[in-house]
Amino acid sequence: MLRSLAFTTSLALLLPAGAVLAETPKAAPAHKADLADRVAGTYKGDVISDARGSSKDGVTITVTRIGPNKVEIKSDYPRIPSVTIPLEKAMDAILAASGPSVFLLDTVRSPDRLDLTIDDASWSGNRVATPAKK
Repeated sequence: MLRSLAFTTSLALLLPAGAVLAETPKAAPAHKADLADRVAGTYKGDVISDARGSSKDGVTITVTRIGPNKVEIKSDYPRIPSVTIPLEKAMDAILAASGPSVFLLDTVRSPDRLDLTIDDASWSGNRVATPAKK
């Protein structure tokens, strides 16, 4: 009898702990908005100069946030390769913090205009879409 009572009491004490362990994990908290969130989106524009070729109209650039103040640039034009660019803010502009690529977005004068130079090709265009909020 004493053994049954001890077993039942132990089981009752473990039950709430088991219920806590069985809870579904909470969703990760949303990250604090940063420069990468500000510039993410789809841009349409033109290659305005290219050291290895001619200009090209109608080039789409996709800017994707991949980390805090870091974006990945992808293009539908093969002359502009995919690159990762760390960002920083300087006065009213968001620009490349380091590396060989030029990234420039003026947040006051033209907040939807992006200028890039990647692999000796200079591109300029305007935002046409922003990523959906998750």
